[in-house]
Amino acid sequence: MDSTRRLRTPSRAWRSGVTLTEAVVASALLLISILPLLKALTATHGMDRAIERKSWSLLLAQRELERIRARSVYHYDEPFRVNSRVLQDGFLCTVADDEHPALRTLTVAVGLDRNGNGVLEAHEIEVSLTTAVARRWPGPQ
Repeated sequence: MDSTRRLRTPSRAWRSGVTLTEAVVASALLLISILPLLKALTATHGMDRAIERKSWSLLLAQRELERIRARSVYHYDEPFRVNSRVLQDGFLCTVADDEHPALRTLTVAVGLDRNGNGVLEAHEIEVSLTTAVARRWPGPQ
């Protein structure tokens, strides 16, 4: 009688396994839940790169303005205009100068040369700073 009872009731090991269907359903649910997370991480990475480009552009534009201000003390009459000058690591700078005799308006535009053609185009500009530079003293008469 003991041997017939053992044959009718399934063993514990037989009942504790996972079927192929359960494994496929669990994998599908896991995949469905991970996809939005991967999309969010990808978008965050793209935004991080854009913020890094803008931060470097701002730093380089400020540095260029300080260089121009220092140069204007003794060389105010020289033009400050620059077109697509390489600053560092693929960043380019363009300086617009109205060349006014007493108070110059300067615009410094900096951006990353994404297409690699060596020209800072309008869609590549990350930061644009405008300032005025005055003549420090009358200069040569």
